Amino acid sequence: MARKPRLAVWKFASCDGCQLTLLDCEDELLQIAEALEIAYFKEATPASERGLYDLSLVDGSISTSADAQRILAIRRSSRRLVAIGACAIAGGIQSLRNFADASQMAASVYPCPAKLDILATSKAIRAHVPVELELPGCPIDKRALLEVLSAFLVGRKPVVPGHSVCLECKVRGNICVMVGHGTPCMGPVTRAGCGALCPAYERGCYGCFGPMETPNTASLIHAFRAAGWSSADVTRAFRSFNADAEQFRRAARPSNDD
Repeated sequence: MARKPRLAVWKFASCDGCQLTLLDCEDELLQIAEALEIAYFKEATPASERGLYDLSLVDGSISTSADAQRILAIRRSSRRLVAIGACAIAGGIQSLRNFADASQMAASVYPCPAKLDILATSKAIRAHVPVELELPGCPIDKRALLEVLSAFLVGRKPVVPGHSVCLECKVRGNICVMVGHGTPCMGPVTRAGCGALCPAYERGCYGCFGPMETPNTASLIHAFRAAGWSSADVTRAFRSFNADAEQFRRAARPSNDD
């Protein structure tokens, strides 16, 4: 009998939402378990089989020196490594500390900050090791995760959309919230993958899936400013789940024209 490919799922600084997406696959999870040997996945099983993994899914950002060492070991033991979710590919909410003094923030919260093992920044997995693929989302989408696993099993490149949420709105027949009732929306610069969930309920996109392949952030900022937003408002919009994504990081730089 041919050996099943070995799957490992790793957690770093995150809320666990992306790992839970795998567990939420429900019926499909049984098929995954039949096709893959789940060798390491603390969220689901106490099993901890060491060795070489054919595929590693990594959730969370690198925030401590211990994390920085551990991801190196994981990379060495993984044939393919996929970063999943906003924390793993753009630093997550915790990357907001990249724009401030992390030690000062720690001192204001913890009674003994010197005991903390934290890095000055919270960075994506690719800032420390090479990755084969990045799967965006906060959390990732179940269908996209199944596509990645299916593609891995048959040896093809997974199809991950690079277009914006606006296209998903068109497909669903949503009325544009910005045009229809002036609601600020990150959809024009945000990668598709959520099915335009928020705009479908007449709420502006929050940018959960990070920047699309070629985001025109300058044009969107112009629209936000025309709607009366200050530079601080614009900065807050871009500094959320994907604050350390390069395109969003540049767009969030405060200006002095207010």
